[in-house]
Amino acid sequence: MVRPKALTAVLMATPDDVEAQLYEAMQAGDIEKLMATWADDDDIACVHAGGVRLVGAGPIRASFEAMFSNGSIDVRPLQVRCADGNGFSVHHVVEQVRINGESGPQMVLVLVTNVYVKTPQGWRLLVHHASPASKGEVQEVVESPSTLH
Repeated sequence: MVRPKALTAVLMATPDDVEAQLYEAMQAGDIEKLMATWADDDDIACVHAGGVRLVGAGPIRASFEAMFSNGSIDVRPLQVRCADGNGFSVHHVVEQVRINGESGPQMVLVLVTNVYVKTPQGWRLLVHHASPASKGEVQEVVESPSTLH
């Protein structure tokens, strides 16, 4: 019996699977693994902290290749809030990123929104939007839970 070759793209069964692969790829500086997390859609979009909006796989890939040319990205998700819908999942993430500044290594916080979409190939990333946290602090205003009768 001849077995088929292994699939190059991993079936990501949940948005959490995609997010885990996304951060693993950034930490490893693995462009192929990172690009495998993105949906096969002309309108995928990425905004890096302080950057412009990149639309489409080509510009997104080029931006990460440029970042990876300096090595992998030491980024860790610290806090994640999820809002799931019919075929979509939105993750609001506080990332901790280690950067090499003029005075040595520093930790900065970045506020990120990742939007995932369910595709025939499994869940994939549709939008990644990052914004620097003001003054390195994360303040959150949370509405108290309420019960409607």
